[in-house]
Amino acid sequence: MKKNIFQLCSPQLKEIAIALQNRIVEGLEQDGTEISCIPTYVIPKSADVNGKAVVLDLGGTNYRVATVTLENGKATIHPENGWKKNLSIMKTPGFTKEELYQELSDPIMEVKREEEMPIGYCFSYPAESLPDGDARLIRWTKGVDIEEMVGESVGRTLLDYLNERSEVKFTNIRVINDTVASLFAGLTESNYDAYIGLIVGTGTNMAAFIDAAKIPKLSGKGLEGMIPVNLESGNFYPPHLTAVDDTVDACSDSKGVHRFEKAVSGMYLGEILKTVFPFDEFEDNFDARKLTTILSYPDLHKRRYVRVARWIYKRSAKLVAASLVGLVLVLLSQNESIKQIRLVAEGSLFWSENRKGKNYKDMVMEEVHKLLADFGHYDVKVHVARMENANLVGTAIAALS
Repeated sequence: MKKNIFQLCSPQLKEIAIALQNRIVEGLEQDGTEISCIPTYVIPKSADVNGKAVVLDLGGTNYRVATVTLENGKATIHPENGWKKNLSIMKTPGFTKEELYQELSDPIMEVKREEEMPIGYCFSYPAESLPDGDARLIRWTKGVDIEEMVGESVGRTLLDYLNERSEVKFTNIRVINDTVASLFAGLTESNYDAYIGLIVGTGTNMAAFIDAAKIPKLSGKGLEGMIPVNLESGNFYPPHLTAVDDTVDACSDSKGVHRFEKAVSGMYLGEILKTVFPFDEFEDNFDARKLTTILSYPDLHKRRYVRVARWIYKRSAKLVAASLVGLVLVLLSQNESIKQIRLVAEGSLFWSENRKGKNYKDMVMEEVHKLLADFGHYDVKVHVARMENANLVGTAIAALS
């Protein structure tokens, strides 16, 4: 491939940002739209969050369990980064709910507890938040397909499973998305006008606080104030995708959905490269980590691989930037006084490093501020933060709020 079909110019990126802005507005108005805009009925305390919780973090591949103590807004995590477990086995065809709960419960049962405490569950899959703090699974993503769980609550059934096997019971469970957990973690710094949670790792998604009065589909439900909203933005179908993206989608196990995620996230960047070179042999599970290795060590790889990998990596960063700006445009349309925005970003791809060029995060943030200036918002600044264990801290805030 000699021509860079993945290149996006500023007018195209602005078009993508506006398209996402419009989809978010549609999602705030009604259910069943491309961008779900799922309200989360767990409202975090902005101050005086104190107590101790067991926190579960189920991602695309890895699973963590930790006890988190919050005191005056400061978190103490034990162990420091949680007990980690590889749960890629859940992507095995035929894997069952009972097998998943067994895998989830094993490390929880190892936690020494002398008192009852709540559970915070960071569940990184599309789920509808329920008024009692639980969530109902909408669909699986990231290669997981445990069909019997779709449409079920993911918190209460796990809580019952654990309490049946525990002498010291758990008091309750609150389920939030990983993007909402990042959003909540951002509240540990209070001097910002708005907050965004972002994930760019195995998958991708965004979350933000939206005034209940600006969410028409919540009209009549008696909700007030700022509501956490999980966009499920990975399902965005942006303009200016390529024939290569169409092929990646057609060969996926979720054809027709999550087109943005398939163009951006770590799970799919390697698939894009492999699709460009359909007659070449690549190792299995060729993901973003292996793609960035090509960028960082170009002398060890074919020149054509390096060139195309660079194009794919850069396009992903620019698409993420455009999506962030689309969300910022929504926030500004609702509150024009917003000037300082805190972005808590999680995900191995977002924080990946390129030894021979610009790092991913730097490309994203440069493009964000360039696009904001192109839209005339020169005075709006997005401050990106990398927080250690943001998911654990934000989920603990949810459990104890």
